[in-house]
Amino acid sequence: MTSNVGVIGLGAMGKGMAGSLRRAGCQVHVFDVRTEVAQAFAAEGGVACASPAELAAHCDVIVSVVVNAAQTESVLFGEGGCAAAMKPGSAFVMCSTVDPSWSMSVEARLAALGIFYIDAPISGGAAKASSGEMTMMTSGRPEAYAVVGSLLDAMAAKVYRLGDQAGAGSKVKIINQLLAGVHIAAAAEAMALGLREGVDPAALYEVITHSAGNSWMFENRMAHVLAADYTPLSAVDIFVKDLGLVLDMARASKFPLPLSSTAHQMFMQASTAGFAREDDSAVIKIFPGIELPKKP
Repeated sequence: MTSNVGVIGLGAMGKGMAGSLRRAGCQVHVFDVRTEVAQAFAAEGGVACASPAELAAHCDVIVSVVVNAAQTESVLFGEGGCAAAMKPGSAFVMCSTVDPSWSMSVEARLAALGIFYIDAPISGGAAKASSGEMTMMTSGRPEAYAVVGSLLDAMAAKVYRLGDQAGAGSKVKIINQLLAGVHIAAAAEAMALGLREGVDPAALYEVITHSAGNSWMFENRMAHVLAADYTPLSAVDIFVKDLGLVLDMARASKFPLPLSSTAHQMFMQASTAGFAREDDSAVIKIFPGIELPKKP
């Protein structure tokens, strides 16, 4: 396992992944636009860098855990970006949810610089990222995996190798997001109907979570609704973006996705109603004529 690893983006997932690499014995160099977050990680053991380029000067493998393709583009090719500073033969691991075609194009652009690329979207949430138990949906050239070595296994309990070039990992992640978004929307609709009909929400939650209609998203997200806690662990606008990617991918081959389309409209309605940065369970707030649980 390479000893010097870079992590760019210390959000809910990236911070936990950097911690897992540190526990695995790596010297972890970090960059985040919030300098105080990077400094806090360094204070616990690690190296804070002032830019992606500075980080690249020290690391053979860089793991990028930023929000979207635009941020990844900036990290790689923007001012102070890491691509120009990375050594030939090093590897860039891209963990964002992005358009698969864009991911394939980045693989080609980095290959022209002699840099390997792993398409590696992630799933599981902040808690699993912190404990090294998340899932990675990866694809890339065999030579890229050889450079990355066992670093992926240090960050995730499940590392799926889905193909020998970029794109396959992103396609599987987008399909996962289709299900996640639709399940959240359906969970919100079910809870909203229960509230409209005067069913006790706590009792409804108890019954559904022990019945065939349960889903992981119902169990997880409707707990936020019952607690009236819309702190954004995953925000409404994440699913505006991700379900948009789902529909973009399907549109390219004229493939119909009626449930995804409806869920996307629900999240967009929640976003424009002022709930964009609230937890994605706040999609329940679009339903009229219901009184949501209040904080105890």
